[in-house]
Amino acid sequence: MRKLHLTLRRLVLLGGAFLILFLGYAWLRQRPQDLPWTDLDLAQPIGLFTGRKLAALTNDAPRCKALLDRAGVDYGAMKPGGADQCAYADAVRLRPEAGAITLAPASVAPSCPVVAALKLWEWQVVQPAAQRIYGQPVRTIRHFGSYSCRRMYGRSQGDYSEHATADAIDVAAFVLKDGRQISVLNDWKGQGKDATFLRAARDGACDLFSTVLSPDYNAAHRDHFHLDQAERGATGWRACR
Repeated sequence: MRKLHLTLRRLVLLGGAFLILFLGYAWLRQRPQDLPWTDLDLAQPIGLFTGRKLAALTNDAPRCKALLDRAGVDYGAMKPGGADQCAYADAVRLRPEAGAITLAPASVAPSCPVVAALKLWEWQVVQPAAQRIYGQPVRTIRHFGSYSCRRMYGRSQGDYSEHATADAIDVAAFVLKDGRQISVLNDWKGQGKDATFLRAARDGACDLFSTVLSPDYNAAHRDHFHLDQAERGATGWRACR
């Protein structure tokens, strides 16, 4: 009798586990961006696997550009450049669009996966945070550049930076519609609106980029957010500091 009760108990627990899994799957089906095997769609809200899907575009430039086209992003594809460890083939330059955030300088041309993540960051993170905190949108993002043929931290040896393949961008400041500027260097510290906005922007970027480094990481990033799309595989590590 005791064995029968134990067996029945296990069956009930197993049935409960299957029910939870079924309900979870049914919920996830309503949010395809939360499933690892669904196609990325820039029109969808940020999901559990959006960041990894964006990073995977590093090896599929045509698909990345098709996603930008489908989302209505106006851009120009750049010719391949660089050589050896500093070669790149998927850089794109955003064109000015009404109502869209502009990058300053506008000549910057990051890799397509970085641009795709930047647009999602704009739509899903930066502008909602700006409207919530300031009651107005961001007009411009100031940056320190994307492509730079160099090793990490400018060292003479060691791994090459993601900047060496245009797979990164360093964001320094945000300019609101009324002209007010919020900079990482001057406004990161504190408890006011500017610090709150910058942390919201940094935290939201962590769902979209493989690596996000801020002043919380080290002194070298005291004046900017480093955002990159390092491709480390489906189960590779991600950094958010």
